[in-house]
Amino acid sequence: MKSIMRWLTQPPVDGPRSMVLLRLMAGGVFFWEGILKFVYVNQGVGRFTKLGMPFPIFTADFVGGLEIVGGLLLMAGLLTRWMAIPFVIEMIVAMLSTKISLYLGTSPLPLPPAPPKIGIWAVLHEIRSEYAQIIVVLYLLINGPGKWSLDALLARLRATQASEFIGRTALLGLVSRSSELRASS
Repeated sequence: MKSIMRWLTQPPVDGPRSMVLLRLMAGGVFFWEGILKFVYVNQGVGRFTKLGMPFPIFTADFVGGLEIVGGLLLMAGLLTRWMAIPFVIEMIVAMLSTKISLYLGTSPLPLPPAPPKIGIWAVLHEIRSEYAQIIVVLYLLINGPGKWSLDALLARLRATQASEFIGRTALLGLVSRSSELRASS
């Protein structure tokens, strides 16, 4: 259990600085999609009701809040792995709850405006956003947020504090040992 917590709380932060672009893309999309769930009923409660989600008001508000807060955290590179996990779950649920019925032609949501309207090609066309989001979030889950992130800043602060603590402890040990040597002579 300790190793899982360490893995979640201490992600690798030595990735390229350009990983900030992936975080901004994925985090930004989650952020604005979360806002849309509150601003437009058809994107939040209305959509969740049509899809038959349990407790659609609570579920839409919860998912919208998760997307807003989690999107901001992802963009900042803070708690990156913690946020990646619920986002992967959310994307799986989004794909399963909307694309199976699209494939079968039984979707309660409006069909795509242009062909293909149902079937595998419609699914592959309509799933592109979820696919991109889940791949980027999985990448961040595995590889961490990169050098330009708050997770990296916190890791550097922890390392500095640890080295200062070790330095103080070593100094105290030397002073104590020196005192013992003087007292014994």
